[in-house]
Amino acid sequence: MWREKNRALFLDCLGELEKDPFVCQLQQYHQHTAATTRYGHCVCVAYLSFTMCRWMGLDYTAAARGGLLHDLYLSQWEGSDDGALSRWRTHPQAALENARRFPLSAKEEDIIVKHMFPVTLALPRYCESYIVSIADKLAAVLEKTHLARPLGIHRNLRALVGAS
Repeated sequence: MWREKNRALFLDCLGELEKDPFVCQLQQYHQHTAATTRYGHCVCVAYLSFTMCRWMGLDYTAAARGGLLHDLYLSQWEGSDDGALSRWRTHPQAALENARRFPLSAKEEDIIVKHMFPVTLALPRYCESYIVSIADKLAAVLEKTHLARPLGIHRNLRALVGAS
């Protein structure tokens, strides 16, 4: 999973997205735990999605890009009056609106706006959308249970893109 060939191909898929100043602002927000930034979470989802799609012969570029941009919103939920269910349903659209600053394929847009399936009721149109949705939930479980660190995920992601 962490072979140098995979890492290089993953970074090629992202182009310069992971270095874009707007995307890098996600490093200022926590996601699921104080030990994980939203940026680190998005990179984790992108890499898990990329790896699964590559293994299955699917569009791993769209999965990597959509995975990186799936939570591209700049707000902190802690202390807000919005309930969790409301946030889970509304943030994909906010992320899509922000991600449209970049050229996106229809598949990448579907990945971003439907990554919270089945909480959001619209069915994903592409296999890659389902994979990113699954990778998002897997990353959240790894982060919430603090298993990402002992499994070396944070260390490998830092080595991959220089931040988590």
